[in-house]
Formats: sequence, structure tokens, C-alpha cells
Amino acid sequence: MPSTNPLQLNDASLFRTDNYVNGQWLEADSRFEVLNPATGECIAAVANANADQMKQAIDSASKAFKQWRKNTAKQRSAVLKKWFALITENAEDLAKIMTAEQGKPLSEAVGEIHYGASYIEWFAEQCKRDYGDTIPTGDNSRRMQTIKTPVGVVGCVTPWNFPSAMITRKAAPALAAGCTVVIKPAAETPLSALALCVLAERAGIPAGAINVVVGTDSEALGVELTTDPAVAKFTFTGSTRVGKLLMAQCASTVKKVSMELGGNAPFIVFDDADIDQAVAGCIATKFRNAGQTCVCTNRIFVHHSIADIFTTKLQQQIEALTVGSGTDEVLMGPLYSDKAVANMDRLIADGVANGATVVTGGQRHALGQCFYQPTLMTGVTDTMHLGREEIFGPIAAVQTFTSDDEVIERANDTEYGLAAYYFTANVGRVFRLAEELEYGMVIANTGVFSSEVAPFGGVKQSGIGREGGHQGIEDFYDVKYHCIGLD
Repeated sequence: MPSTNPLQLNDASLFRTDNYVNGQWLEADSRFEVLNPATGECIAAVANANADQMKQAIDSASKAFKQWRKNTAKQRSAVLKKWFALITENAEDLAKIMTAEQGKPLSEAVGEIHYGASYIEWFAEQCKRDYGDTIPTGDNSRRMQTIKTPVGVVGCVTPWNFPSAMITRKAAPALAAGCTVVIKPAAETPLSALALCVLAERAGIPAGAINVVVGTDSEALGVELTTDPAVAKFTFTGSTRVGKLLMAQCASTVKKVSMELGGNAPFIVFDDADIDQAVAGCIATKFRNAGQTCVCTNRIFVHHSIADIFTTKLQQQIEALTVGSGTDEVLMGPLYSDKAVANMDRLIADGVANGATVVTGGQRHALGQCFYQPTLMTGVTDTMHLGREEIFGPIAAVQTFTSDDEVIERANDTEYGLAAYYFTANVGRVFRLAEELEYGMVIANTGVFSSEVAPFGGVKQSGIGREGGHQGIEDFYDVKYHCIGLD
């Protein structure tokens, strides 16, 4: 008989392998394997849901919405704060689950658990401050006001690279606003989502208010979630290509949509920058989660006058990165699949064929099929795949520039507009770049910036809407105008 606690959790009940619908754990006609990317071993066989179970989850969320929306903001806040506390208390176990199915180092996984929980705490407070308006009247026979009402059922599709935080960033504001949610996590990382449901139930989130449906037929599950008229809002984190398809499906019922899509982040180092600070920032934003984040540095632009010293110091830091299983004390774990590894080979081969140089790394790692060496390349140009595509892996691709106008133009020359980084000591340049870089998030002199108190999101083809900050809850409300005649 298989172990019910294969990861040796302190609380074995957090390890669930069935779908969570209307407060019940549901089996399915078949199961699929969840693999540890570091070892290739199967860690769980998870119930493989179909479109009928997705429909069941939507119906349960629709029924639960009728009651959940009636709770006061203070009542919803109290329940969410309990969920936050339970996640924080169980951070070690939740991190073990994440590392096993996703691969990131355990320290990073713990960090993600606390980061994701912070959104629950934030929106538990924010929902008590979301006021309507009293509008000054132009006619004494009328009074006018606005009322914020929850939109209804929210469909969420979340990715494998942040299997906990991408759920809480969506579910927390939805539940805080009075909505109910149906979540379809990535098939690669369903265990983190299911563990969150265990704690949500303990916190008192009622049956049907939160549902998780996972399966390998992403198209069928996604179509059900995006076309069912009972779903009022749809929110997605993933690639721009898939986001466009899902938006088109949502159009059939005119849903509200939020999209957090792909990126092609520039990282600009000016000649007056603190080079050590810039190198540290580059390492932080390039190699976190093995380079598999939407806001990872993608194109490194270094002023030609400091390119040699910057590259030398960056090489030293890259070669100091330790690689291994996430359960070991390492700084970088595996990529999520052998397909991702093959993509690193493709990008490097194209770069070398077109004149780029591999300074360090550049090959598959001896540790196993999902591991890749942290890599530094120089001589990269805008026309290479490394300069046009989202790398999503541990390749630092360095280019040079000569002037501010040149690098701003090159940085903006992309369909994406998620995050941009720059390092300079010139305060005038700080303000100029903040205004001229065409990105939803512009970050100066640091590589770490995301916070629950600030809006996260992009422009152009990097998405619609914001997560975090007071802006992050707005899309989960409808604003109702109320006019009262007095005579």
C-alpha cells in the first residue's frame, strides 16, 4: 500500500491527491503522475478531472456565492486571517510539497509560502476599506452614490513556477471582495493547491467558496471555465500565447479578465552604477527559480565602458552558484522539464551560430535531465533568439550600449512590457527611465521588488490588470451607481 505521507510532512493530512469541490475530496476515473523534476520519481498519482467535474465546481461556487457575498467585509476578513495564520504555521510542510513537485530550493519555497500568504493578510484588511462614493448632486430632487458589489464566481488558471503564490494572489482578493473561486492549477504542480484547500477548510472558508480542479486535459477544463456564463471573471498567469486564446474564449460571455502574461525584462547597467550592487541585483533576478519567472532578467544591457569589469564580476558570481536538488542547501534547482532544458540548448546554439560567446556554463548539467548549468553569454545582439524571446531559464545574456537614448529604444523594442530594471546613481536619469521605459513595473538599483502592498502587472502584451496593492481587488467588484429620487 502506498505511503500516505511520502514527503514526511509534520502534518500528513496536507498531502491530498483528489480534487476539492464543494468541500468534498473527489476521485476521478483516472489518475496522472506528478513527478519530482530533480529525480524523475513519481511523488503522487492525482485524480484526473474532466470537464464534468469542472462544471460541478462552477455550480458549487455559484451556489456558495449567494451566501458568501452576504457576509460582511469584517466577517470575511476574519476567516481570511485564519487562513493566513494556518499557512504561516504550516510553511515548512507547504514548502516541502512545493520543492518536491516544482524543484525550487527549499529556502526559496519557504519564501514563496510567506510571500503568498502576505496577499491573504493584505486583502483581508483591504476589503474593510473598499468604500463606495457619495456623489454631489446637481439636482436637489436626487441623491447619488456608488456601491461596490462582488462580481460573482471567479475562474483562476495558475502556472507551475509559483504554485502557491499565484493562487493566493488571485483567490485572496476574490474571496475578500465576496466572490467565490474555481482554481485550475498546473498539472505539474497540483499538490500545493490541494494543500491550500485543506487549510482553507480549517480556517472556515465554506464549502463551495474555494474549489480546485486539476487534470491533464487543460484545453477541455479551460474551455469550461472560460465559456460558462456562471463565471463572471477569469484571471490567468501564463504565456502570452495561451493568454490570447483564453481571452478569446472569455469573449463569448463577456467576462471580466485579468492577465499576467510573458515578459522580456531589460536589465540596464549605466556607467555610473555601483557595479557590485548591479551584479548582486542581476544574480537575484536572473537565477531565482532557475530563471523561470515572468520578471526574470532577460536582456542585460551594460554600458560599453564598464562591460568588461561587470562581466568578470558576474561570471564569478555565476560560477559560485550551487546547483542540485531543492532539498539540499543549494542556490538553484532543476528546470521544470526536459523540454525546458532542450530550449536552453536551442537558444545557446542560435546565439553561438550568430556570433555570441559562452563565457561559462552553456551545457546540460551532469546532475540529471532537468538540470542546466548557470550560463553567461556575451556578444549577444537584439536579433538573436536570446534577445527576442523570453528565456525562462538560467542564461545571462549580455549586450552593450553607448547612450541613454539608444538603450531606452532597444529596451522598449519588444511586444512585452512587464518588468524593467536599471542601475544608475544619476537621479535625473532615474526619473527619465521611470517615465520612458514602457513597462508596468520599473525597478531602480535592486533586483527584488515584488510586494503585496504594490500593484504587480504589465502593459502591452504582458497583460491586463494588477495583482497586489489596493488596485489588486478592484477587478473583483462591480461598481453600481445608485440614484435615489426624493420627490
